[in-house]
Amino acid sequence: MQIWVKTDIIMNMATIRKNPLVTGEVYHIFSRSIEKFKIFNNRAQYFKLQNALQFYQFSNLPICFSRFAEAAKTLKHRYRERLLDLVNDKEKSVEIIAYCLMPTHIHLILKQLQENGITSFISNSLNSYSHYFNLKHKRKGPLWQSEFKNVLVSSDEQFLHLTRYIHLNPVTARLVDNPNDWEFSSYKEYIGEVGDKDQICQFNDLMEIGPKEYENFILIRKDYQRELAEIKQLLIDDDY
Repeated sequence: MQIWVKTDIIMNMATIRKNPLVTGEVYHIFSRSIEKFKIFNNRAQYFKLQNALQFYQFSNLPICFSRFAEAAKTLKHRYRERLLDLVNDKEKSVEIIAYCLMPTHIHLILKQLQENGITSFISNSLNSYSHYFNLKHKRKGPLWQSEFKNVLVSSDEQFLHLTRYIHLNPVTARLVDNPNDWEFSSYKEYIGEVGDKDQICQFNDLMEIGPKEYENFILIRKDYQRELAEIKQLLIDDDY
């Protein structure tokens, strides 16, 4: 796989992890920028990483994301249609189940489908965005902390509450008043406001409740989670 990055921004994600990521398991993945640096400054930058995540979930790609995105733009094809053409016969290394992109960090729920799939996916996606961001802002050096955090999702109940925590992140941080107002998460997919052909995430097999019930499940907790986060901030440096 070609990766269009400079050596000075490549992250050391291929090292042996304390808790190896197991193929077939689902994980909550968290990655923060260095010193909580703001890594998204406009909608286009959020969508750049969102598109890179869609792209790098597939393995053995014949082209790097930056060149693919440029070609798709030049040919005036919709990104999604062009991507489907490219990956028609490709296998996924990970399944994206949920996500939320925040100004200084990202949350992902991923299922590993191939050995080292998550590590490769995160490395490729974040390195690609780092290269784009550094060129855009004429800066050098790493953008992300060196190693992402991961937590095994071991039960349906844990999964459900984790998606709520992730989808309420923008509300908790007071970026928006309602999770539906945040464009850069999978929440709208979960409440049925995104058509099948435009969905990034695959979660139906893990959900036992419908879109409306899920929406109620989220909103009933909205104010409480925000209040809890404010209390925690008075005591510790919270990672939300």
